[in-house]
Amino acid sequence: MTLNQIVFWILRRMRAPLLMLIVSYAIAMIGFVLIPGVNDRGQAYHLNFFDAFYILSYTATTIGFGELPYPFTTPQRLWMTFSIYVTVISWFYAIGAIIGLFQEGALKQAFKTAIFQRDVKNLMEPFYLICGYGETGGELVRALDRNELRVVVLERSPERVNELELTNYQFHIPHLCADAKLSEVLLYAGIKNPMCRGVAALTDDDHANLAISVAVKLIKPGLPVLARVQDDVIAANMASFGTDRIINPYHIFGEHLAMRLNALGTYLLHEWLTRAPGDAIETPAAIPQGHWIACGFGRFGKSVVKSLQNEAMHVTIIEADPAGTQCEQCIIGSGVESHILKQAGIEQAVGIVAGTDNDINNLSIVMTALELNPNLFVIIRKNKRHNEPLFQHFDADITMQPSDVIAHTCLSYMVSPMLAEFLATARHQGNAWANAVIAQLVSKLGEQVPDTWDITIADDMAVAVCGLMQQGLGPALKHLLMNPAGQQRHEMPVVPLMLLRAGEKMLLPDLATPLEMGDKILFCGLDQAKSIQRYLLHDLKTLHYLVTGNEMPESWIGRWLKQ
Repeated sequence: MTLNQIVFWILRRMRAPLLMLIVSYAIAMIGFVLIPGVNDRGQAYHLNFFDAFYILSYTATTIGFGELPYPFTTPQRLWMTFSIYVTVISWFYAIGAIIGLFQEGALKQAFKTAIFQRDVKNLMEPFYLICGYGETGGELVRALDRNELRVVVLERSPERVNELELTNYQFHIPHLCADAKLSEVLLYAGIKNPMCRGVAALTDDDHANLAISVAVKLIKPGLPVLARVQDDVIAANMASFGTDRIINPYHIFGEHLAMRLNALGTYLLHEWLTRAPGDAIETPAAIPQGHWIACGFGRFGKSVVKSLQNEAMHVTIIEADPAGTQCEQCIIGSGVESHILKQAGIEQAVGIVAGTDNDINNLSIVMTALELNPNLFVIIRKNKRHNEPLFQHFDADITMQPSDVIAHTCLSYMVSPMLAEFLATARHQGNAWANAVIAQLVSKLGEQVPDTWDITIADDMAVAVCGLMQQGLGPALKHLLMNPAGQQRHEMPVVPLMLLRAGEKMLLPDLATPLEMGDKILFCGLDQAKSIQRYLLHDLKTLHYLVTGNEMPESWIGRWLKQ
C-alpha cells in the first residue's frame, strides 16, 4: 500500500466524523449570521460568515476570546451556548475516531509497509533479501553486516522483528513483519529491484521456503535463490524449479565431518574462509578411529553415521523410535539410561554422537556416557541458540548447530560468488595443498578469519586497470596488491586465491601474471587492504605510479611534453 493509498483510506474512515464537524460548524455559522446583534450606537447589525467562523474557531476549540466585535445579545448568547455543545461534542467524536484509527493494527501495518517499500526503493547498493530472521537468518544477517553487505529482512514473527530492531548493526536494515510466502510481499521487498543480488529462504518451514523459491523463480528467473530444506521430497521440488542452492544442514555437516576425518587441512581451510571476518579459528582435534555410539537416528544421526561408516568405523545406534526412523539394526532406547549405553558398549567406545532433537536429552546422554567412559570423543547436536550457555559450559569436541551450518554455507555464496567455486575446487586438491594455503594465509594475514572479495577486470569495475591497458602498459596481478602510501611501495596483506580466465581456473595464481580484460579474481585479506584495492581499481594516476614508478602528468601540457 502506497502513501497515497493510505491517505485515501484514512479519509474514507474519517468520513463520518468530518461530515459531523462540517455540519455542526455550518449550522452554528448560519445561526450567527442570521441572528442580529447590537453595535455601540444601538443599531442592529449582522455578522458576516468570516466573523462567524472566527468566533466559532476560538470558542469551539475551548480557547475562549470574548464576544466580538460587540457584546452579544441574549439571543446570540443562547445560540453560542448551543453552538459550544454541538461543536465540542463533534470534536470529541472526531478525536476519538482519529485515536481509534491510529490504534488499528491494519493502519500501523500499512504505514510500516509503505516505509519499508520506500527504504528498499532508496537502496543504492547491492543487497540480499533474507526471508526468516530466526536463529539461522539472524546469524547470516550479522555475518553479512560485518562483511559490509546490505540486507533486507522479511519475518512473520513480531517477537523476532523486535529482536532485529534492538540489535546494533552498522547499517540500517529495512525489515517488515509479513509472510514471505506471499508474492506481493516479495515484490515489496524488492526482488525486481536491480540492486537485489539474491534471496535466501531461511524460515523453519520447508513448505514456506518452497513457496518463496517458486515465487522468486517465476517472477524473476535470473535471481539467485538459496533455500533451506530438510525434506528430500521438497528439495527435489525446489530443484525442479531451478533453485540455485538447496541447503540441507545435516547433509552438509555429514560432508564436513567426512572432510574432517580424512582431510583435516581442507576442512580447516573451508572454516577459515566461510566464517565472519575477525573470528578466531582453533585447530580442531583429530577424530579417533574405532567403535562409535550414535544416539538418535533422525536426519542428523543418519548423516553422521553414514560419514563414520564410510571411514570403516563400527557404529552402534541407539534409537527410541526405530519404526519412525527406519532403523533396522539398533538398540531401543533414548541413550540417557546407563544400562542402554553399557549394552551398546560404551566402555570400549572411542566416541559418542548425541543427535536427538532435544538439547537437554543430548546433554544428559553425554554426561551419562562420560561418567562411564571419560575418554570419549563427543559430537553433540545443539538445536536452540538460547541453550548456548549450557553447551559452552559443557565444551564438547564438536558441537553442531543447524543454523550455524546454514549461515556459513549461505555466506560463502553471498560474500563472493567465486568463494563457493574455490572451496569446491579446493576439496579435490588434497590435504597437503590445503595445509600449504593455510600456512600462507597465516603468515600474511594472521590467525583471524580474513575478509574475502572478488573483482572483475571490466570498464565499469576496474577503470584504472582498463585505462592502463589502453595506453599499452601491462598491469600485473602484483600491482593490485601494492600499497601506494609512503615512500616505499610495499605489498598489502592480501592473498589472491583464484583467477578465472576464459573458463580456466588458476588456483593461487603467480603475482607476475599480467591482467587481461574479463579476468575474475578472488582475494582474501584484511579489510583495510580491501578498501585500498578498491581505490586503486578506479584511480588511474595512482595505479600508473605503481606500474611504472613514475608520476603521471595531470595537465595536458605535461602529457604533451612527456610525449
